[in-house]
Amino acid sequence: CQVTQTHPCFSTSPTSSFIALYPSAFRVKRGTHSLVNPTFQNTVEDVNLLFEILLAGLQIEGEDMPFLIPDPELASLRRVQKLEVICEDILPKKLSEIRRLTSHLSQRRGSLSREDFERTVLTMVYTAQSLSHTISDTQRELWGDTLVQLFRAIKEDLAPPLRAAQNN
Repeated sequence: CQVTQTHPCFSTSPTSSFIALYPSAFRVKRGTHSLVNPTFQNTVEDVNLLFEILLAGLQIEGEDMPFLIPDPELASLRRVQKLEVICEDILPKKLSEIRRLTSHLSQRRGSLSREDFERTVLTMVYTAQSLSHTISDTQRELWGDTLVQLFRAIKEDLAPPLRAAQNN
């Protein structure tokens, strides 16, 4: 993957030239080149499947919980393997990594790539799950603030630019 100024996998920031929002996506995973920069949602059916998996209660692997899709039928689908790689190997899991991500998201210009949008939504799911398992008030506040920042990044990405909305 050669990086150029217009490469869609990288965001520009005022403080540095290029920042990969999810740098681990560009490392070869599990011995296969086809899993470099993997995405789960390539078709409308994939989008619907991800929605169904989320509704079924997807648990993203963390320190005290494994990757789990409670519905055995959904969990057995071959396409789910790619989602598992994304959730286990690409998404940031430490609060400090997720906060760094939110900082980069707040500094970006333009829309997220399809891959980064998908990963940001999944990171938001992981953050919400981590928040629900946090006991300390201080940690709950930090995880909660991070969840709100991820939500804002997704909302901003989905909202049309203000100028375009005013011209219509």
